[in-house]
Amino acid sequence: MIDFSEFEKKTNIVFKNKKLLEQAFIHRSYINENSGGRLSHNERLEFLGDAVLELIVTDYLYNKYPDCDEGELTAYRSALVNAVIIGEVALSLGMNDYLLLSKGEAKDIGKARSYILANTYEAYVGAVYLDQGYDTALEFIASSLFGKIDAIVKEKLWRDAKSLVQEKSQEYLNVTPSYKVINEVGPDHDKNFTVGIFFGFEKIAEGKGHSKQEAEQSAARKALEVKEWLD
Repeated sequence: MIDFSEFEKKTNIVFKNKKLLEQAFIHRSYINENSGGRLSHNERLEFLGDAVLELIVTDYLYNKYPDCDEGELTAYRSALVNAVIIGEVALSLGMNDYLLLSKGEAKDIGKARSYILANTYEAYVGAVYLDQGYDTALEFIASSLFGKIDAIVKEKLWRDAKSLVQEKSQEYLNVTPSYKVINEVGPDHDKNFTVGIFFGFEKIAEGKGHSKQEAEQSAARKALEVKEWLD
């Protein structure tokens, strides 16, 4: 049994059922290497935590932004609970130090680890909900995640940059942007891509990311900045 006492101090949530807390940090790959029947992976808790997280975030955004319609609120929620944001929050909480992974997964510190951490955050929310109830889950999510939304809204990170740059380029220039991979480095499990965005033959900007899609979004956002199309 892992000693979670330091983590419990940090989160100010002391579990009644320590096995439930431990389960939140067990990845499926660990079970595959350590089958014995005593432990279960965290995917059921993740399923529950995802639903609890969505309800709490939806309620929060509904009350925080009374003048926004459902489309805007949905975009805000998607931006706040995406895997990158939640993975960063989980890392800042020290969740990475308690993960139980297979030897192979333990070596991977790239995008896949961020995704695992995001899932662990959701599993932990599920565990908190079962062990402590809704109000404690709400307090945890409020303290760890709600603070991210102001920057998301202020910097308009909730908008899909590729869709917006296409809309603006067609409106102002009558061209459709295209994207080209300029460089990719790193092993298969932790690739880094550099993608250029072009208006016709003119390269407007470059973006980097751990996937082509992520790099394209980065390039699109930089193109919006270059053209001063971010209102």
